[in-house]
Amino acid sequence: MHAKLKYLSDLRFNIETWKRELQFHFNEMDTFEEKLEEVAKHETDPVALVKLEVFQNRIMIEKDAISKLKHRCRNKLANLLNPEINENITGKFQNEQHTLKEDMRTYIKLHYDLKEEMMDYFLEVL
Repeated sequence: MHAKLKYLSDLRFNIETWKRELQFHFNEMDTFEEKLEEVAKHETDPVALVKLEVFQNRIMIEKDAISKLKHRCRNKLANLLNPEINENITGKFQNEQHTLKEDMRTYIKLHYDLKEEMMDYFLEVL
């Protein structure tokens, strides 16, 4: 039983860490939106404006993805707090966490790719 409690504690730590990271990225997207609005005020190049609109759309998509991942994290935490005593807790949550873990890994890679592209864009237009 002690091993199961430690395992659940480790899962909880991972999920809480992901939630904090997702909130940070959400706030970061707000900052990038503000910077894009600043660029839009003075940019006249049509190509730059098209890129700006693409970034705005990608930010909306990213924020939606963040919201969905945060919701999944909340659900996982709720499941962790109410495990059935007779269930095979380790196997059940290991499979569920693996999926969330892989989704988080994919999301983080995509987030940093987007961030780098936007930073390059800002270097071009500012």
